[in-house]
Amino acid sequence: MTSMPPNTALAAAGGSAPAVAEPPAPAPDPGRTTPPRLLRNGSYLLLMSGLTARALGMGIAGFAIPLVALAITGDVLYAGIISAIGGAGYLVATLPAGVIADRVDRRRLIFLAAGTAAALWLTAAAALWMGALHPAHLALVSFGSQVATAFVGPAGDGGLRAVVPAEQMPTARAAVEGRESVASLLAGPVGGVLYAVSHALPLLGSAIGNLVAAVGAVLIRRPLNGDLQEARRTHPLRALGEGLRYVASKPLFVVMIALAIVLNTASNGSTIAVTLDLAARGTDPFLIGLLSTMIGASLLIGSFLAPVLVRRVRTGVIVPACIAVMSLAFLTMAILPTYVPILACYTVAYLLAPALNASIFSYAAVVTPEQMQGRFSSVAALSGAASFPLAPLVGSALLSGVGLATALLILALTLVAVAIALALFRPLTRIGTPDTWAADA
Repeated sequence: MTSMPPNTALAAAGGSAPAVAEPPAPAPDPGRTTPPRLLRNGSYLLLMSGLTARALGMGIAGFAIPLVALAITGDVLYAGIISAIGGAGYLVATLPAGVIADRVDRRRLIFLAAGTAAALWLTAAAALWMGALHPAHLALVSFGSQVATAFVGPAGDGGLRAVVPAEQMPTARAAVEGRESVASLLAGPVGGVLYAVSHALPLLGSAIGNLVAAVGAVLIRRPLNGDLQEARRTHPLRALGEGLRYVASKPLFVVMIALAIVLNTASNGSTIAVTLDLAARGTDPFLIGLLSTMIGASLLIGSFLAPVLVRRVRTGVIVPACIAVMSLAFLTMAILPTYVPILACYTVAYLLAPALNASIFSYAAVVTPEQMQGRFSSVAALSGAASFPLAPLVGSALLSGVGLATALLILALTLVAVAIALALFRPLTRIGTPDTWAADA
């Protein structure tokens, strides 16, 4: 999930660990005292609440950026370029952010990164309110806020692993998917209403969401890191190299990340194309936002199904099944590229995405040492980071060059190819249910 259209595909397709292998975390001891429920875990609730507010704020801004860019440039391709610049910020910061998240206090990192993003969005909102927002200023703010997002991501993911016991990770990850779903559900219509009142209000909403996350991080009293001294003994470049070499040595991670880049670019690119096409035709901003609402509704329903599916269905089955559902929905959109069919397709396209993300994220988190969680998150995030600048460029370029119907068909066929590749990829299809993950590690 991102500040752009939902990045619901293989967001955690990889992991990282030291070049010298460490033993996997042991399976839960049946005789051990049951940990408190997540709803009684104060650190978990503070972390989730702050990141939820931030996800909503970034979702609102993500919805508005293409529209604001189109309004101040009058060109769909330029609007795509401005969105792509923001995505490039996330891409260039992703790997360094993971290394830093393992070497510094993650609470302070969330505070600084979210606070910086809040300040950036506040300046953009003020400039737009006064009618003085230049396209270069919007691109710079988008770039900077995505750099900050790259740091919040691994810090938050690593913090989650630090405050949640391993046996509760599937439930916690499903809750994360629910958080992202609620943000997607609300971001579109709220962003549409705010944009209709004033183009600056969605940007202000993102500033507020980031500010809430910064304050939430300050209130967390439990450490979100393991032994920082041990992590700091390794040079940052060496630490980064260890994570990259480990991932490169695992065909599962390499192939999944590569396919996820293609998948995220195709799915998010199609959403960009649809959004810009509707905006160029003068569609009411609320109706454009309703598309994001239906994506959010699909994700929200799926987040309730995710815990049951992850426990009972093999991860190797969940992943290709999710992409197959997405492929069929996007093919239908390509055949019927009008508002109502697209709205209906978005309702079902992402139903299995929360189960996919919960299973992959949990599997990788369980087998990754705690002190490596930041690097795991950042390396895995490459699947989304690489698509951030690509998706708006691909979507806007196809829309400008061949029109909406052909653009959707090209992207839908790309999703079909990814679904087939995943269904045939044995290292993925062999992954079982959570009770087998420790043995797999």
